[in-house]
Amino acid sequence: MRLKGKTAIVTGGASGFGAGIARKFAAEGARVMIADITADAAHDTAREIGDAAIAHAVDISDGTAVEGMAQAALAEFGHLDILVNNAGVTHLPALLEEVGEEDFDRMFRVNMKPVYLTARVLVPHMKQRGTGAILNVASTAGVSPRPRLNWYNASKGWMITATRTMAVELAPDGIRVNALNPVAGETPLLKSFLGEDTPEMRAKFLSTIPLGRFSTPQDMGNAACFLCSDEAAMITGVAMEVDGGRCI
Repeated sequence: MRLKGKTAIVTGGASGFGAGIARKFAAEGARVMIADITADAAHDTAREIGDAAIAHAVDISDGTAVEGMAQAALAEFGHLDILVNNAGVTHLPALLEEVGEEDFDRMFRVNMKPVYLTARVLVPHMKQRGTGAILNVASTAGVSPRPRLNWYNASKGWMITATRTMAVELAPDGIRVNALNPVAGETPLLKSFLGEDTPEMRAKFLSTIPLGRFSTPQDMGNAACFLCSDEAAMITGVAMEVDGGRCI
């Protein structure tokens, strides 16, 4: 019960890594808002978790919608201890000059802009309370980029830098900010990373991971729980690899 009495929002919490984080938080005693653009999936995940979870449908790239999400969480929980910026998208593998402008703009809207939008509405609340933990889900792509995922790589490098600058600025207010860098996992994005999900493509990808497997939602939940718990009270500005050695 490392998160007993704490409250959290997990964006993109209806599936993949986000759902793994939300399940772990609830199992460790937290109350969790599953914030996701897919309302039905958010409600399904919340029902699966039980009374500790609520669902909220939100377009995390829309400022007004993010304000509504924050108001709903505070109305339900009374306060917010933890914010997990997990929602993310990628583009299909392609030469950097061939990625369409629509795909690039979508990555900016979903991977980067929400970190600003959520901070704008929730950091003042955390400052007022003098405590809080923000966790940004970045990627090994931001540390050790793979070819043909150029603009996705860049968006995750941005996320890592945003984490560090937020950590430095918010530390005097008692707010810790960290990131997780997973390698690809069994999530809805896997097929997009691979280009095509075949046994051959999986084997090629896995050959670059020393531990020989993908990141799992459980791996991410365990790491997120530690970084957002009081056990990590002296840890801020860290971008922790959860990657089986991929970045070594």
